[in-house]
Amino acid sequence: MTPRSGQRGAALISAMITVTLVASLASAALWQQWRHVEIESAERSRAQTAWLLTGALDFSRLVLREDKRETDHLAEPWALGLQESKLSSFLAQDKQVREGDPEVYLSGGMTDAQSRLNVRNLIDNGQISLNGRAPFAKLFTLLGLPLSELNTLQQQLLRAQPTNPPTSSTAETAVNAPLMPQHTAQLVWLGLSPRTVAQLAPYVVVLPEATPLNLNTAGPEVIYASLPSMDMAAAQQLVRQRANQAPLETLEAASKALRLRTDNSLDSKQFSINTKYFFIRGRIRLEDTVQEDDLLVERNGSKVRIVWRYRAVQNRPATTVGASLLQSALP
Repeated sequence: MTPRSGQRGAALISAMITVTLVASLASAALWQQWRHVEIESAERSRAQTAWLLTGALDFSRLVLREDKRETDHLAEPWALGLQESKLSSFLAQDKQVREGDPEVYLSGGMTDAQSRLNVRNLIDNGQISLNGRAPFAKLFTLLGLPLSELNTLQQQLLRAQPTNPPTSSTAETAVNAPLMPQHTAQLVWLGLSPRTVAQLAPYVVVLPEATPLNLNTAGPEVIYASLPSMDMAAAQQLVRQRANQAPLETLEAASKALRLRTDNSLDSKQFSINTKYFFIRGRIRLEDTVQEDDLLVERNGSKVRIVWRYRAVQNRPATTVGASLLQSALP
């Protein structure tokens, strides 16, 4: 090989190395640019879904605020779930869908939180409540759950109660006390197993205070558990009749529907025909971004206050909301 041909080979190798280096730098720069674009697009989609869902949830609170009826039942507007509906045509400037417009879908529903047994009823004035325990014991037996876990739940719930005013003797106990849960999934903090919590989820709830059970919206299992003399067949019959008849207007009418004796009438502290707390679930899907919000709201007259709000954001489409909008399926 002559020196000239060796120089040409070295120049060719240098050129190839230079091209490779430039291509690598260009691809890295292109990837960085693509990454920034994707992050900005995802952030924009997240912000858009958050604002859209906030507006939808505010509208649901308006529905509750405008409800002036003295009774709450499953035939009211708030109890009607919204199946996944396309909002692109409504969000467009002139209500015409254009090519390139984002596909936006909204779904959700509202549930009576007082249609379930409230865990807070297990404690009354800082003491274990025997009246509050009886429905839970009957429900545990119905579901085949160990009553030992109910004992643990009641004891831990008692320990989680805040002491007012705190003393030196209670300060050390408060340090080791479990946290007070806000929703059903957190009952594992009080000693329940995940299996027990999963089975109890459709029938129990954790509310900020002790509440009565709404007989207009409660399911047959909950009605069966809440009344000592009630059997499951009678509870199921009541729910079927309730769907075809006018809602219960008073506790006296509920006593007649339940065929209770006059001396065994319903206690207003344990039963009601109206509701103060509601669950609201909203789900919005904007292209590949899915956001779900769960709210617990408290209604006092014309004021509807948010007690807590949980948000879950996904970067992939979730399954279509269908049967999950049923009253017994919401959290």
